[in-house]
Amino acid sequence: MSHVLHQAPRVALIHALTHSMAPVNAEFERVWPECERMNLLDDSLSADLARNPASLEERMTPRFLELASYAIGTGARGILFTCSAFGPCIDAVARRWADVPILKPNEAMIADAVRAGRRIGLVASFAPTLVSMPAEFPSGVTVVPMLAEGALDALDRGDAATHDRLVVEAAQRVAALGCDVVALAQFSLARAAPVVARAVTVPVLTTVTSAVRALRTAMT
Repeated sequence: MSHVLHQAPRVALIHALTHSMAPVNAEFERVWPECERMNLLDDSLSADLARNPASLEERMTPRFLELASYAIGTGARGILFTCSAFGPCIDAVARRWADVPILKPNEAMIADAVRAGRRIGLVASFAPTLVSMPAEFPSGVTVVPMLAEGALDALDRGDAATHDRLVVEAAQRVAALGCDVVALAQFSLARAAPVVARAVTVPVLTTVTSAVRALRTAMT
C-alpha cells in the first residue's frame, strides 16, 4: 500500500519593512507551522514611499508586480504582503493573479475590526499607512487615525522599550476618543499588542493574527 506525502503549501511573505518579518513568522510558527514560508524583503520600498508619497501607484505598482511574479515563479501558492501602506499596489497584484490567494496585510483585520465596533482607532508608526489605509474601511464606520510618532525610529535604533511605550501612548489617546476597538495597523506593531491590551479597556487587534488566520482559511 503506497503512502502519498502531501507537501505543505508554499506561501510568499513580501516585506517592505525589516521589522515586519519576525512577528509574522512567529505567528505562522504558532498557528500554521507546517506551511512552507519564503520571505522576500525590499526595504527600499518603504524608504522610497516615505520620500515621495505621491509616487505610490505610478512607481511602486510595477515593483510589486515583479516581486509577486518572482514569488509565484518559485511555486508560491499564496502571497501575504506585510506592509500596510501599499494597498493600491497590492490590488493590482490581485487583479493580475486572480486565481492565487493574495492578501493585503490589513484586510482581514479590517473585517475583524468592523465586527468589533463602529468607531475604530487606527494606530500606526509609519505615517503613509494613515494616508492610504483608512480608505480601505467600509462606509458606515468611523476611523480615528493616530500616529505613534517616533516609535518606528526607536525600533530602528533597537530601542524596543521606547517603541512599545510610544505605541501604548498612541493607543491610549485613541481609546480616550471613544473608540470601540484599537487596531494596530502594521505588522511591526504586533510586538506591542500585549502591553497595549493591558493599557486600554477596549479590544486590541493586530494585522498579523488576522492575516495569518485568513490566509490559512483561503488555502486549506
